[in-house]
Amino acid sequence: MTAAHHVPDILSQEFADNPYPTYRALRESAPLLWHEPTQSYLLSRYEDVAQVFKDKESRFTTDNYAWQAEPVHGKTLLQMSGREHATRRALVAPAFRGNDLREKVLPVIERNSRELIDGFRTAGSVDLVSGFASRFPISVIADMFGLDRSGHEHIGGWYRAFVAFTGNLSGDPECAADGARAQAEFAAYMLPIIKDRREHLGDDLLSALCTAEVDGVRMSDEDIKAFCSLLLTAGAETTDKAVASLFANLLADPGQLEAVRRDRGLIDRAFAETLRHSPPVHMIMRQSATEVRTSGGTIPAGATVTCLIGAANRDPDRYKDPDRFDILRDDLTATTAFSAAADHLAFALGRHFCVGALLAKAEVEIATNQLLDAMPDIRPAAGYDPAEQGVFTRGPRSLLVEFTPAVH
Repeated sequence: MTAAHHVPDILSQEFADNPYPTYRALRESAPLLWHEPTQSYLLSRYEDVAQVFKDKESRFTTDNYAWQAEPVHGKTLLQMSGREHATRRALVAPAFRGNDLREKVLPVIERNSRELIDGFRTAGSVDLVSGFASRFPISVIADMFGLDRSGHEHIGGWYRAFVAFTGNLSGDPECAADGARAQAEFAAYMLPIIKDRREHLGDDLLSALCTAEVDGVRMSDEDIKAFCSLLLTAGAETTDKAVASLFANLLADPGQLEAVRRDRGLIDRAFAETLRHSPPVHMIMRQSATEVRTSGGTIPAGATVTCLIGAANRDPDRYKDPDRFDILRDDLTATTAFSAAADHLAFALGRHFCVGALLAKAEVEIATNQLLDAMPDIRPAAGYDPAEQGVFTRGPRSLLVEFTPAVH
């Protein structure tokens, strides 16, 4: 294992401004690096990160979520393993695929996207982040749960606190306190709704979770509340960043933007390439159960491992010209990009592959189609700045665009 004193720290401002030079330095000179501030080993090469995610021999666990996520969500799918994980996943997965996704969720996505776009369709300009991307997935998830619209504002605040808590790599006590407060407020809001829904079932995701049963196991109110807060955090934050990053990448390359505008079948490829090139989640942690060899050395048993997805997804040993955004690249398979057979690492892989990947795909596809329909000549406006922010999760801070407004 290498020491890398010349590599900027992942908690430094330099890294926050632009992590990619650091990722390159880590891959090349310190592919396995002990990082004192986070008390974890950093892994940056594609083959090593993929090995951790695909692990079938239980050499890696998700025990890290006991301290990283459980304090704000309660115990969730993320940290479960074996039978418990399989059963719980089987309880929630049907809502995110097949008929349920098609019949119940797609209309919700289409309606929410359209309503947000109606707010600026005739304006001629919008900040795609604050005016659309940051609001869209929260509205979709809240509607899927059948929650009252009046609660959306609170939900947004809670979810931002959850995201900040999960990504609190520097151990900021204020961030931890905000997370604990949000957890208490979210529980006080959701638990009465769940109790009421059990008695007045509807045709929404919350009702489906209340009645779901696998091998005689049903979810408790606390289980459902934990899943709701997890879905809000994992589902809203990633879709928000993915929509914004996809448009930032296309606006930076007018030729590719025009290709997608003309052939909407390319949206899948643009999304898959965005997940590779500018993933919403830049790092995912795991815990080593045994000693494991990697290309850069040996990870001891019982260690926290920080898998740098943002680095692995730009590994030149895996992708040709990896820093280039190219929707037509031949070393990324769009058809499997939203399944556990994906060849990028943005959704993780294996048993803990993101349960909401197809929901994210549907949201991004529908939003991109509707935005391109409403803004066929979309272009950067004065003050446009696609600068990314975030370390654990990352995406553009704002995207001011203009277009020819629709006629009333």
